[in-house]
Amino acid sequence: MATVITRPRPPLGAPRSLARRLGRSLVGPSARPDLAQLGPNWYAAVMGTAIVGNGAAALPVRPPGLTGFGELMWGLGLVALLVLGAARLVHLTRHRAAARRHLLDTPATAVFYGCPPMALLSVGFGTLVLGSRVIGTGPAVAVDAALWGAGTLYALTVAAGIPYLMITRHRLSALEANPTWLLPVVAPLVAAATGPALVPHLPAGTPQRAMLYGCWALLGVGLLATLALLPVVLTGLVHSKPPAPALTPALFLVLGPLGQSTTAVHQLADAARQVTPRLAPAVLAFAELYGVAVLGVAMLWLVIAAAANLRARRAGMTFAMTWWAYTFPVGTCVTGAAALARHTGFAGFTGLAAGLFVLLVAAWAVAACGTVAGLAGGRLLAR
Repeated sequence: MATVITRPRPPLGAPRSLARRLGRSLVGPSARPDLAQLGPNWYAAVMGTAIVGNGAAALPVRPPGLTGFGELMWGLGLVALLVLGAARLVHLTRHRAAARRHLLDTPATAVFYGCPPMALLSVGFGTLVLGSRVIGTGPAVAVDAALWGAGTLYALTVAAGIPYLMITRHRLSALEANPTWLLPVVAPLVAAATGPALVPHLPAGTPQRAMLYGCWALLGVGLLATLALLPVVLTGLVHSKPPAPALTPALFLVLGPLGQSTTAVHQLADAARQVTPRLAPAVLAFAELYGVAVLGVAMLWLVIAAAANLRARRAGMTFAMTWWAYTFPVGTCVTGAAALARHTGFAGFTGLAAGLFVLLVAAWAVAACGTVAGLAGGRLLAR
């Protein structure tokens, strides 16, 4: 006798596509895994794991065991990237109709194509700053260069392609905008923040200048696109309050461009000392002023997002893959605050970076446990 799995109706105000793809906890435990349901949003788990390691490497305080913990998280992120990459290859070859539908006809899923390039870039950066002690500097540079190149091309394609689809094909309303719309345009900011680490490993002269100026251009692409989209997102949030429970964790995504751009300008300031020493003092001064102002806004939004999520949790919000939004955006604030502490020497930024890192680790543990339990119980990737 066939087993019938009933699905509760999605909460009022939540599009059915979001409830199906993001709120998989609604599916009964007898459901079998189905790779046709493996969307690009799963790369958020790789991003969230990698940023824990990268945050550990950036912290201005170095308690015993922190380096080893960072290397462990880098290793987990790398393994997760390889496993997920293989699974997505199966998805794209055996479930082409579903993959095409996710990209072309399902805006709620298409925006998550911003996640794969950020996963590549984050793991690549971690390989350089953490994995070099494990696999050697030469191989670490080679891996990071390959992942940064692939991730940057992917990021630019997504940053142009997804908005193009939103304009020409997807049926959307600005009054329904939510923070996931930011994902495609944040990816170039991640490239801008991770690229400067490769500058010392490039030949002096034109190659280093090209990398430095290219990363500044990537910063401009991501920052200007974010400034254009953010008012639309905020308008949508105000109009459609409160957000659907499955989407409430996505409020944390607003922290991503804020923390990532802060990290990027400081990484670029470090690279400027070697490549353009004449401009280095001005770049560093800009990085400090920009970072203080933007990180202040990020902390204000962190309070708002946390309050909204506590409210949703009291209302019965259950685990969904959107809980990974608690990790990467907070991690970018960790690296941004750590960069400010490094350049200003102000103890307040050191304390802020350490406190945010504790929050990041706790968020990662909650999201990782929920994902493992969901996969083991059949509540994720269900038919």
